[in-house]
Amino acid sequence: MASWQENLFVKSLDNGLALTPPMGWMDWERFRCNTDCKNDPDNCIGEKLFMDMASRMAEDGFKDVGYEYVSIDDCWMSHNRTADGQLQPDPARFPSGMKALADYIHSKGLKLGIYAGIALEDLTYYGTKTCAGYPGTIDHIQQDMDTFAGWGVDYLKLDGCYSDPDKMDTGYPMVTKALNNTGRPIVFSCSWPAYQSAKKTPNYTWIAENCNLWRNYDDIQDSWQSVTSIVKWYGDHQDEMIPVAGPGNWNDPDMLIIGDFSLSFEQSKAQFALWSVMASEGNREIWARPLSNGSVAVVLFSHSESTPETIEASFKMVGLSAEKAEARDLFEHKDLGTFTGSFHAIVNPSGVVMVILSPVTVLDV
Repeated sequence: MASWQENLFVKSLDNGLALTPPMGWMDWERFRCNTDCKNDPDNCIGEKLFMDMASRMAEDGFKDVGYEYVSIDDCWMSHNRTADGQLQPDPARFPSGMKALADYIHSKGLKLGIYAGIALEDLTYYGTKTCAGYPGTIDHIQQDMDTFAGWGVDYLKLDGCYSDPDKMDTGYPMVTKALNNTGRPIVFSCSWPAYQSAKKTPNYTWIAENCNLWRNYDDIQDSWQSVTSIVKWYGDHQDEMIPVAGPGNWNDPDMLIIGDFSLSFEQSKAQFALWSVMASEGNREIWARPLSNGSVAVVLFSHSESTPETIEASFKMVGLSAEKAEARDLFEHKDLGTFTGSFHAIVNPSGVVMVILSPVTVLDV
């Protein structure tokens, strides 16, 4: 079976997309499956919410710094397909239809993301339900992908609550092939390894050949404990994931919950900084990621919940070969000077200091 997969699907997702990690807005963590648009029209899963968010992203500067996807998670569908088997949005909550919503989002210079459910049951590849109980992809693989392409979808998240994780190694690549068949460039976000990692080590090379990005671990919740559990899991499993991450293929630690209810300002900074370097070296305090120009992004992370602490990172530890480096604080937007051999800073409780260390050459001195 492995040989068949490799011959049929190798490099099947060579779509030229997601050369940098996709950035945007997704509704799930804040709005969940709120379908009560009659009593809560501003916060329900309906076209108004996504049109409002598209407008805010375009007008408030998010689009200008790279946030380009407005993504719909579960609960957007009608509970029934059309007579010819096509998925359809709930007509009361999306009265204009999904194509009209995509057109509106595109008019703002943004892109539309959508959600579907892969549900592997018994001997079939796909089941009948999304995680929230809406129609899943079963016997409609190409039809569903054609539907999304026809609507103008730019990004697909494919979940897998009702799944046999062992069959995902075959099921997800079938969707990859169907997406390619549409001829439309659609970023493919997979939940594939998140469902396998509790039982076995996922084949990340195979996953990277079929997905632009993939969830590895549990869903994030609106709590600091959830954030730190994800950070710990990534630190423990980094050697498995780092080799396959790069342009077009990304590990996905799940959503930023900045602006939700539970994180303090320092904790929000910490999540933002850590998510930006999550594919690289990490332990309890120091994370680093090499940049294309020879500099290194470094995050000093404090787990202390009571007092500030001084954290030091040697240049050798973060992969910097230079003897001297200039440091720039990314949150304070200021240069910190030249450091020799190591960088250190005082970090607030549950907080971070994030800097770019740029090597100083002899000619710079």
